[in-house]
Amino acid sequence: MNYRNPVPTVDIIIELGNHPHRPIVLIERHNPPLGWAIPGGFVDYGESVEVAARREALEETGLQVELIEQFHVYSDPSRDPRQHTISIVFLAAATGEPQAGDDAKGIGIFEPWHIPSHLCFDHDKILRDYWRYRHYGICPRID
Repeated sequence: MNYRNPVPTVDIIIELGNHPHRPIVLIERHNPPLGWAIPGGFVDYGESVEVAARREALEETGLQVELIEQFHVYSDPSRDPRQHTISIVFLAAATGEPQAGDDAKGIGIFEPWHIPSHLCFDHDKILRDYWRYRHYGICPRID
């Protein structure tokens, strides 16, 4: 019997503590799907999700992050057009100036009211859930 399983990924909402209003870091993807995204990527075999989150944040933004909390899990089979993935989303804090790296074509620091309109995957939903949580303390609903 041949089993097909979803692929684990991590996404890291990085809040910059050395900027007013604690904006977040987004990357502009170099590879398809193109557009803006929360930094993140695939969990390597033998790697914990926490280690993967710190590694992906460093690879894509050049920032050493402190993981604050595990925010939510997103698992809609259609969230990634390439394959079925499950993303464990972390909230993290960092200081410094991010630099685009790895598969990031560009990088941006965004205030809540200036998020780019072209977000990849389900990152628009994730960021809506994040802002609701940060501003009103409302956790995402389990669908």
